[in-house]
Amino acid sequence: MPPDFYYSRQRVIFVYMKQVMWMVLTLVGLVLGGCRTAQKSTPVHRFTLPKAPATMGREAQIDYLATHYWDHFPFADTAALVKADTAEMMRRFAQFVALVGQQPLHSAPMERLAEQASAHRTTLDYFAFLAQRVLHDPNSPLRSSELYIPLLEAQLRAPYYNVYERIVPEHDLRLARQNRIGETANDFRFVRRNGEEGTLHGVEAEHTLIFFSNPACTMCEMLKELLLSSAVIVERITEGRLTLLMLYPDEDIRAWEREASAEEGWIDARDADGKIRRDELYDLRAIPSIYLLDANKRVLVKDSTDPREVEAALQ
Repeated sequence: MPPDFYYSRQRVIFVYMKQVMWMVLTLVGLVLGGCRTAQKSTPVHRFTLPKAPATMGREAQIDYLATHYWDHFPFADTAALVKADTAEMMRRFAQFVALVGQQPLHSAPMERLAEQASAHRTTLDYFAFLAQRVLHDPNSPLRSSELYIPLLEAQLRAPYYNVYERIVPEHDLRLARQNRIGETANDFRFVRRNGEEGTLHGVEAEHTLIFFSNPACTMCEMLKELLLSSAVIVERITEGRLTLLMLYPDEDIRAWEREASAEEGWIDARDADGKIRRDELYDLRAIPSIYLLDANKRVLVKDSTDPREVEAALQ
């Protein structure tokens, strides 16, 4: 967590926009100038980025670059890979992830990469490492369990790993497959501050927004401010069309009882029996985290910290 600071709305938005701009600049740099910078010397020889036809529109360029990003990568040359500049490869993998995330069917390029990387254990190990840092690290702004799944599945399909080496990817894959977009969210029991109990699936609302949060959590306060800054979210809550469930998933009940931080109109509750953590019903390696569900409790937005994703899904 970053050091504490005054939670002024301007400061919150500034910090958040720094994170957003990192992703935007990564993407724009690749689409508009990546082909030029790729000509610089790199330890992984023959790996140059594709160049989208100039006649294509921007969306078509993004699709083309995501699809052909690794066309010139020497997957079979494991000696060159061993000499690779890991920082440079991390940057390029992040660029690829940013591109893939712009596509409606965004998992296809990642599935293709996983298949190509599976030809050699050295290559698969290397890309699994990059994916772990960019897609799985709780502090990564590009964290995405959906995009992480193809690499995990490739590891478990490959013949290179023994039973012990499979333990971690098997665990991570099981977590990543929880609460996927379009699937019904895992149910759980919660207790409000007045002692009243309820269940997630028992919440009757056109949409339900789960906000996993902790007391005295700097990033949770930042996300709360961003939610309160969203006219779309606030309007839906006021109209009774969106129910916001602010949920404390941990065991220190006294800490939760000391600090009430939910807004008026929100459901302020804690996990009733500790099952969310114990049974890993949700991937809570990173808190805060928000999930948007429809009236049937199908997941529309998963494990996000970006209210704009919620706004887009609501509209």
